[in-house]
Amino acid sequence: MKTIGLIGGLSWESTADYYRYINQGVNESLGGLCSAKCLLYSCNFEEVVRLQKAGDWPQAAALLADAARKLEAGGCDAILICTNTMHVVANEVGQAVRIPLLNIVDTTVEQIKHQGIRKVGLLGTRYTMEESFYTDRLREHGLDPIVPDETDRNRVHDIIFSELCKGEMKASSREEYVRIIERLRDRGAEGIILGCTEIPLLLKQEHVDMPLFDTTRIHADAAVQFALASA
Repeated sequence: MKTIGLIGGLSWESTADYYRYINQGVNESLGGLCSAKCLLYSCNFEEVVRLQKAGDWPQAAALLADAARKLEAGGCDAILICTNTMHVVANEVGQAVRIPLLNIVDTTVEQIKHQGIRKVGLLGTRYTMEESFYTDRLREHGLDPIVPDETDRNRVHDIIFSELCKGEMKASSREEYVRIIERLRDRGAEGIILGCTEIPLLLKQEHVDMPLFDTTRIHADAAVQFALASA
């Protein structure tokens, strides 16, 4: 079994799900008392958020690259950045190590294409919805991403940082997300990317009657597949 390196704490609320999903996946495959071989570097999210707000992506890249190098030195065979937003610096982090970085966008695209969907709504932080790094990568894979309008983008973002990253799950916020998803459906969305690893803490497939792509689960499943693949 290969060892997975997790750059987490971005926020720790969703990192806990990564750890659970990866261990569950390994156990389901191998049985018994088997669990995953993994190392976690948990960042101080407050430091990262300050860099996000300042738009200081070079310093953010340096911070995560340092985490990746430490995981590689610890014996990891691949790296996951346990968040969508910080894939804005995925290239820099990947270049800092010799082991592969499993990109959350690429693993999600595989699942979307498997369902035959091309036009997909994207929910996430303001950075994920407004910066080009995420939507451009989706387009490179032949998808047609749709993001909410400015008012809805602000609301999605605010719920993530003021509630979900603090472990607060409000039914009223879930209802707002559902309304925003309905507006994206009206614009042609055939499915929705939950492009923030905190959103699946609040919003589940049972709440919406169109395909939801839980990036936390998808990314974790990709890590399991990598860990258990033959050398």
